[in-house]
Amino acid sequence: MIVHHLIAVTFAVLLDWFVGDPPDWPHPVKWMGTLIYKLDRIMNRGSGKKAKGTAMVIVVLLIVGGIAILVTSIFYYIHPAAGIFMEAMLISTAIAQKSLKEASLSVYDPLVTNNLEEAREKLSWIVGRDTERLDEPEIVRAAVETVAENTSDGITAPLFWAAIGGAPFALIYRAINTCDSMVGYKNEKYLEFGWASAKLDDLVNWLPSRLTSLCMIIMNRPMYTTRMSAWKMVRRDARKHPSPNSGWGEAAVAAIMGIQLGGINYYKGIVSKRATMGEELVPLEKNHMVAANKIVTATVPLFLAVLWLGGIVFEVAISWCQSTLFI
Repeated sequence: MIVHHLIAVTFAVLLDWFVGDPPDWPHPVKWMGTLIYKLDRIMNRGSGKKAKGTAMVIVVLLIVGGIAILVTSIFYYIHPAAGIFMEAMLISTAIAQKSLKEASLSVYDPLVTNNLEEAREKLSWIVGRDTERLDEPEIVRAAVETVAENTSDGITAPLFWAAIGGAPFALIYRAINTCDSMVGYKNEKYLEFGWASAKLDDLVNWLPSRLTSLCMIIMNRPMYTTRMSAWKMVRRDARKHPSPNSGWGEAAVAAIMGIQLGGINYYKGIVSKRATMGEELVPLEKNHMVAANKIVTATVPLFLAVLWLGGIVFEVAISWCQSTLFI
């Protein structure tokens, strides 16, 4: 039942909030990464790389989904409460609100003491761009963009799919996202092999990213404009991002705080020009990193409430249809 999934999702959010991802604990995402790495080394060679990359994703999803279905089925067979408990445990490994906050604030802390070198080093752990020469505003921009973008990828999107299909769907989503993060690059090595991973990731994030952005605007009063104007700004700017989904979180955070995100980044010395998000009503400063995390904290409860509302409406509709057909 979808209600079981929703209960598990709620407990998973609480579990992630209070416990997070202890580094020494076994973690399904690490196992997914190992599997993808080995398949990449075996299959990403010769001709037909697009077909091989598609096959790689299918193999990963079959293994991850099959194991998740088997484990949850066993626990639900024991008792529904045991099944919900196991689902909550597995779903919590697919979300990362606590670790996202900790990672971004690990960059904030050295900025408070004006230790730019340490801030750049900590930032390099969570972003792909070059950080060696970034000044404080650019460090802040990178950290805020990471928090904004990963609100959907790391929190709300796996919750969305977990509400629909429980822990198996949450882990399948995480497997897709991990495939994309490891092989979904537009370079010579992965342009064809990572094609399926990138396209599938775009598909599963399409609705959650937009719903997340809307929840951000609803739950966080924009500092320098109205919610309606902020939402118009989001719709204007989100489509500028090279990713069809990542821009929605970034544009919402920028509109809420009255800052401008995007601009010029460097990746291994190569310049990358990103369209700007939002309007620069105030300059970027370190406190915006804390504010970005507060936006996320306020957004997740509403997103969870929307999932509950959707689940209850679905259950009522199914019950009504069944009773009508039975009569």
